[in-house]
Amino acid sequence: MMKLNVMVKKPGKRKELMTQELRLNKVPYTLREMITGIVHHSINAFKDKQAEQSLLPYLTEMDIAASASSGKVGFGTIHDDRQPDEHQAVESALLAFTDGLYRVFVNEDEIEQLDTPLVLTDGDKIVFMRFTMLAGGMW
Repeated sequence: MMKLNVMVKKPGKRKELMTQELRLNKVPYTLREMITGIVHHSINAFKDKQAEQSLLPYLTEMDIAASASSGKVGFGTIHDDRQPDEHQAVESALLAFTDGLYRVFVNEDEIEQLDTPLVLTDGDKIVFMRFTMLAGGMW
């Protein structure tokens, strides 16, 4: 089991969009394995949240404050009961990387290829730099 500190950021912004500590079941040896492990972890978390049902949902002061800082306060209920296709989700994440929609940094070093060997230790800082496509181009 490996513990990673994962952040999602946008260029030009100091504050990260999301920060999360992840525990992967196996140690990834390439960027491809790390992305695959993170996608599987995210899908399992989504399925767990989908299965959660509360008869009387409520928000604590801490929940409201945390949600307000991200710009959306809500119960976080998932109304869609479809199950995600894990294989398709992994393929989409890998394609998005090769298409340049995001970049990955491990302890401030950019990883440029999916099959680049990684030497990770518990607690390493992983940053996903997400790029936004500009609208209104000549396409």
